[in-house]
Amino acid sequence: MNTELLAVVDQNDCIIDACPRHIVHATGLRHRAVHILVFNDLGQLFLQKRSMKKDLNGGLWDTSAAGHVDAGEDYDISAVREIEEELGIYAHTLEPLFKLPATEAIGMEFIQVYRCMHNGPFVLASDEIDEGDWFSIAEISERIAADDQRLTEAFKTIWRQFEALAI
Repeated sequence: MNTELLAVVDQNDCIIDACPRHIVHATGLRHRAVHILVFNDLGQLFLQKRSMKKDLNGGLWDTSAAGHVDAGEDYDISAVREIEEELGIYAHTLEPLFKLPATEAIGMEFIQVYRCMHNGPFVLASDEIDEGDWFSIAEISERIAADDQRLTEAFKTIWRQFEALAI
């Protein structure tokens, strides 16, 4: 049983409790997550294919790195931890881009999205990621427009917001 404790938040993203991850997901409590978009010098985005071992979205393509904000963490600390754990890199600069509100479509997570530049190589966390690859902006936009079911709903939502803001 996963005993990871997550910060539970209210509709304004204020912490109100801490609960084990499985309870948060089973009961649909609002909580926090981070997603990091890693671009290279060619303007490509690195995507990860989530491990088939994952309890949610196994085998689907997702943002470069992502994860829950643990109890006692803030978004920025969590983003640094996740990119180190999942990609094996230290991101010198993580640029906050925007925050999505918690909705059922994205698992009741307030999602803080970051961007960074890195050309790899990466050391992928095998328990989290089955593979990863670089994709052009045009290819990603085409896949999102076609509602590609091989992409997570969270990534599609993030990418639509990213494009809308023309960041």
